[in-house]
Amino acid sequence: MPNTLKPRPLSPHLTIYKPQITSILSIFHRGSGVFLSLGIPLIIYWLYALSGGPAAYEAAMTFFSNGIVKIALFLWTAAFYYHLCNGIRHLFWDMGKGFELSNLRASGIAVLVVATLLTLATWLIA
Repeated sequence: MPNTLKPRPLSPHLTIYKPQITSILSIFHRGSGVFLSLGIPLIIYWLYALSGGPAAYEAAMTFFSNGIVKIALFLWTAAFYYHLCNGIRHLFWDMGKGFELSNLRASGIAVLVVATLLTLATWLIA
């Protein structure tokens, strides 16, 4: 007779492990990828308006100058730079580099700093 009443062990999960910078950045990397894919219709709309002539482009620029849309574009830009910088970090990991504990923390902080600086530079220059 099978022992069906015996509780089976669970794999460790978020309630077991203490959050670390690498795990948090990994979750953000996945989330930023999803968020970036949600911005694709805006790019398509902008390209369509660009090819539609001055009136269509002017209508698109009016839409993009809306405050809520500007906030979404700012967040989309931040997600883009974060995903890019963290993707470069992952490429180094794929080569077997940067797995020392001090490098993991330093590269994670560098990703956050560089992504923030690139986002701010994009919005301050543009």
